[in-house]
Amino acid sequence: MKIMPELGSWSAQSQIRFSLCFLLCCRFFVNRVNSYVLTNCTIENTRNITINMKVLCSQRNLESIPNDIPSKVRFLDISYNYISKIKIFDLKFLTTLKVLNMCSNIISHIDDGAFSDLVALQVLNLDENKLTCLSGHMFQGLGNLLVLTLSENYITTITRSSVQSLYSLKEAVLKINRLRDIEHVTPIFHLPNLQTLDISGNLFDSFQSSKISKSTSVRRLDVSYNTLKIFSITDNVFPDLQTLHLSYCGPHENGSMDWDIPDSHFLRNVSDLHLSHIHMSAEMMSMVLRSLNSSLVNLTLNDQVEYKLKTLVDEACHIPTLRTVHLKENNISKDMLQSCTQVTEMDLSDSDTIELSELFFRSMKYLRILSLRSNRLRSIPNVLKNLATLEVLNLSGNMISRLDCLDLDNLTRLTELYLQINYISIIEECFFQDMGALNILYLYNNKIFTLNGAFKKGLVNLESLNLKHNYLRSIEGEFENLPSLKHLDLSFNDIYLMKGAFEDLATLTTLDLSSCGILDLGKSLTALNALKTLNVSHNSMGFEDFRENNIQINPPFSNLSSLEHLVMDYQSTFYLPSDYLQGLKSLLTLSAQNFHFNSLDPETFAHTPNLISLDISKNDLSKNDFTEHSLKLFKLIPNLEKLYMSECGLPSLDFIFLVERNIFKKDNEVSLSSLPALTFLDVQGNPFSCDCSNAFFIQWAKSNSQTQVVEAYQYLCKYPKDLKGSKLLDLDTRPCFVDSGFFYYISTASLVILTLLGAFIYHLLRWQVVYAYYLFQAYLYDAKRKKHCVPYQFDAFISYNAHDEPWVKGELLPELEEGQGWKLCLHHRDFQPGKSIIDNITDAIYGSRKTISVISHRYLESEWCSREIQMASFRLFDEQKDVLILVFLEEIPDQQLSPYHRMRRLVKKSTYLSWPKAGDHTGVFWHKLRMALETKDSPHSSLFNTVL
Repeated sequence: MKIMPELGSWSAQSQIRFSLCFLLCCRFFVNRVNSYVLTNCTIENTRNITINMKVLCSQRNLESIPNDIPSKVRFLDISYNYISKIKIFDLKFLTTLKVLNMCSNIISHIDDGAFSDLVALQVLNLDENKLTCLSGHMFQGLGNLLVLTLSENYITTITRSSVQSLYSLKEAVLKINRLRDIEHVTPIFHLPNLQTLDISGNLFDSFQSSKISKSTSVRRLDVSYNTLKIFSITDNVFPDLQTLHLSYCGPHENGSMDWDIPDSHFLRNVSDLHLSHIHMSAEMMSMVLRSLNSSLVNLTLNDQVEYKLKTLVDEACHIPTLRTVHLKENNISKDMLQSCTQVTEMDLSDSDTIELSELFFRSMKYLRILSLRSNRLRSIPNVLKNLATLEVLNLSGNMISRLDCLDLDNLTRLTELYLQINYISIIEECFFQDMGALNILYLYNNKIFTLNGAFKKGLVNLESLNLKHNYLRSIEGEFENLPSLKHLDLSFNDIYLMKGAFEDLATLTTLDLSSCGILDLGKSLTALNALKTLNVSHNSMGFEDFRENNIQINPPFSNLSSLEHLVMDYQSTFYLPSDYLQGLKSLLTLSAQNFHFNSLDPETFAHTPNLISLDISKNDLSKNDFTEHSLKLFKLIPNLEKLYMSECGLPSLDFIFLVERNIFKKDNEVSLSSLPALTFLDVQGNPFSCDCSNAFFIQWAKSNSQTQVVEAYQYLCKYPKDLKGSKLLDLDTRPCFVDSGFFYYISTASLVILTLLGAFIYHLLRWQVVYAYYLFQAYLYDAKRKKHCVPYQFDAFISYNAHDEPWVKGELLPELEEGQGWKLCLHHRDFQPGKSIIDNITDAIYGSRKTISVISHRYLESEWCSREIQMASFRLFDEQKDVLILVFLEEIPDQQLSPYHRMRRLVKKSTYLSWPKAGDHTGVFWHKLRMALETKDSPHSSLFNTVL
């Protein structure tokens, strides 16, 4: 049966498709880029900006949530603004957001469903707002939320419906609100996965488990800073509770808080208890400690009166499981703690008077951590010698003036020693001789003038040494016996001599020499082959321009081939030699803020090819002619991702662009060919000129989707005078591109129109065009064949997809070739090698009496199968004979056939068979197929709609 194409008028369906296509095209051209420049916010400078995008809108005087927040944001900070309401559409489409910080606003209302799109949110901070109740469906959609903080609001009630969506919540913080009854918090207590609940600083006058009614999963409970008269747990509602905070609880006036726990089994897992400054009698507190005798590990008893403290400590010392005790802000006398024998950590900081009993320390057989910070110790107490098992000792913030040889001679297991913020000026050479296990040593903020060989004995495992803020002037060979040292901080000293200071530090990776008054590094860093990070900022390493006198400067970093991070801000340099960075082949980040250079040699970065971050802010580059060599300067560092050039006195930034103009591009199209990897640009604080010299920068900053220009919408113009104070990005740049010529405009417009026209023709008429092409090809081939009277070579050509080959070989071929004797043509065996695929297809279709198309979903998706059935349908149209047989291997609805090759129309007008409908009666199927193959080649002898 012949098939005629419908080329008359468009159908209603075609018109709809045309309208949709037009709308999509309009949307594409209107919103074609996703610029990184935000009006009121910035995107944090992170390397993986697309994976972990952080948008910062804090302290922007915002009254509503900005509407240009990128949809792929993961962390959003809108804190410290004036937002009063969260509306239902404010946070739409932020489906990847994980952390939302909205603290310190004036939010008093949240629409139901306002968070419904935040399906990935894990942390929500609403602290310091004006919420009065949690009601309705306020948190609908937050099924993955883990942490919710609502501190310092005015919340009085919480309804069950408001929190029922928070089934994954693990931590809830509701401190400093106006909750009065534990029953009001019951909906939070009953969340299935809640582990931490902080309801401190509310208005509770009692805590009674009977109001919670059923068991909870809470592990950490904080009810401190409440005026509790009673703490009562009469049911096993806290089977998993491990940490309990009751500090600063009890009536503020006369009276004390009662403890009502009839069965100690109810708190059997509590290991961490905080009872600082609690309004409870000493006898009652002793009872509390006795009830937790079998599980308590950590105990905090800060800010107690003396008579109560002695009773409590005596009681605590009888707890066999106790390992940590905090006794800050107490007046401790020497005879209070003599009986305690098993404390592992003791913190006696911030006390007015401390008298250490030798008997007390002698009894601490298991002490591992001891903190005596912020006291009035003038020397290291002798009693510390008894603490042979001590591993961490903190003596910071005291008045110790010297370290003598025998002060810590028995502490051989010490791994961390903190002696910062004292008055130490003398360290005996033998002080560290027995500290072979010491790993961390802090001596900063002391009065050390000379090290006097203090580090030459014992410290073979020391990895971190901090000596900043002392009075060191010479460090010749002081660190030669520290083979394991990795981190050394010598900042804020007055070092004038460093001869051989670092020769044996083969493992050193971090060195801080900032603010040391260094004039010249010389060769002091030569031996630091493993150094990764170096800070030499705030020194006086100055160079005058010696180029005219041909004086060579020895590069100070030539041997630091492993250095990755270099900070050399704030120097007195007026000239930076081109080879100053020689040897830094691994350097990734370089900061040279306020270096005082006023020009950069084109070869400056020739030795740092891997640089990814460059900060040259606060240098006066206003007189530097960047236009001549900027392309070469930046092309030496093609991997640069972050560039900081704020406050450099630059009126124009066009020098960083390679402007490409031709008839295929719009006049204002700009590319950063010299910085192809740039993702972050900070040029704040420059005296911008609002004229055409910045036209390319303005267009690029608004439209580019790769590089974030920090605070671009806040840049202000300084020139000309009539535009001073206006915003740079508000400048109308259209007049700047008029001189590009009318020809470019016409060419560009024509190209756009042709592109649109081609797109429309392809989308709506592509089948008609392809149809006409193959019809013409079929006409030529058929004319040639008739002229030469070419006989048929095959009875049928089998058109199928490779995924259907098992059926063709296993079912079709055995039946038709072996069973019925037909001669068939198949791709894999009958196509001629060396001939093009399309010619092979054409020869196969016209060299066979019939074409059998084996239709499946895979067949419809195949490009070559598409061409085969097109060619066969064109032959059907040309010869008007029933030369096409359709065999369906799968049930395919009519609506799915419409988009494919006019398949729906073919099904209505050609012979087709269905293998699935054949079922177990395959004999009938093969009989029908044989009849279709035996049909005479005439327009009147076809089978119509033969369906099994």
